[in-house]
Amino acid sequence: MSNFLKGLAAARRAGRPYGIASVCSAHPTVLRAALRRAATGEGPVLIEATCNQVNQFGGYTGMTPADFIAFVEAMAVEEGVARQTIIFGGDHLGPNPWRREPAASALEKAAGMVEAYVAAGFTKIHLDASMGCVGEPVALDDRTVAERAAALCAIAEETAGRENLPAPVYILGTEVPIPGGADHALDVVEPTASDAARETIAVHREAFARAGLSDAFERVIAFVVQPGVEFGSDNVVAYDPPRAADLSALLDEEPALVFEAHSTDYQTQEALAALVADGFPILKVGPGLTFAYREALYALDLVASEIVPGYGDRPLARTMEALMLAVPGFWQGYYHGDGTALKIQRHFSYSDRIRYYWTRPEAEVAVSALLSALEGVRIPETVLHQYLPVLAAGGAGCAQDILIAAVDQVLAIYDRAAANRP
Repeated sequence: MSNFLKGLAAARRAGRPYGIASVCSAHPTVLRAALRRAATGEGPVLIEATCNQVNQFGGYTGMTPADFIAFVEAMAVEEGVARQTIIFGGDHLGPNPWRREPAASALEKAAGMVEAYVAAGFTKIHLDASMGCVGEPVALDDRTVAERAAALCAIAEETAGRENLPAPVYILGTEVPIPGGADHALDVVEPTASDAARETIAVHREAFARAGLSDAFERVIAFVVQPGVEFGSDNVVAYDPPRAADLSALLDEEPALVFEAHSTDYQTQEALAALVADGFPILKVGPGLTFAYREALYALDLVASEIVPGYGDRPLARTMEALMLAVPGFWQGYYHGDGTALKIQRHFSYSDRIRYYWTRPEAEVAVSALLSALEGVRIPETVLHQYLPVLAAGGAGCAQDILIAAVDQVLAIYDRAAANRP
């Protein structure tokens, strides 16, 4: 399936652009929705794990790269998805999880992470060494970033050769929005300047050549840039093609490359299709998927409160509020305002930092109680129409199917945009 990614640039040059959604989530329901869609589709499914989420020490999910692939593969068997249909990607692989350490130790751990990802079977590798470590500037210069990326690439190449695995394809560059969205409202986001992107590409090409990695650079399929898309806690900056025209035109000078667009969550289908057509065909989405999951869960919490005797008054939402107040580290510093504003953001923010709490035992118990309460219960169409009107027309189904359908509605927008079809 790596040929699918390698063909992105050629397809754009030929006037027949296509794209792919990059599903950046470890949530079981999100992954199941993506795999279930892949089981009925024609193209591959791209599933990515990030450096903080999954690494050789477990990350915040507790999974190593090998664990993550095994987790997804087991689900794929259940959904009838062939292994060769799945492309596994590693996102922002570099020193970011250890940037509060000296550069030497952070980069040593980053090398171990890259090795673990490649050895596990990840074939799309985003190398990101842009962040400074202890005693360094927050943002490093292009040359230092490129040299460190080349050193990590050498580890990836050696690992693939040693393990007799397919040679990875690479994503380089790092001009992306704040992970999880901005922490303040934005009216506009400036796209990466074409001259800056041109320099970044040139510096990386030179660094790879100096490191004897020119062959690996031939497998660089995309650079990460900022096309001018972003989302904050309660607003979304939409893609504006004219603003990114100069950046898009740079690809005419680099016919083997495309751009990767991060934080495309909440963009319209029209905006996503324009991104694909303009040379940003790898569409990263994560919080937008877990936002849809949370939205459906909270709706079902209300449904159960209405129709299941003894369930209580929104116990799931109450549990999540208590949990986020007791363990505030995942949202404090990202949300701002008075008490009411903070409560709204904890539950309903586009940044969706509530997604970090779904694997906590308290949340899992509350979700399980909700699904158990609705098991075997026929949800009247009128009640479903009240709380989930978009899904009511398709029939209720079981609660788990409703959750998957909610996520699938978002994935369907990406699929239509990536294929440039209505």
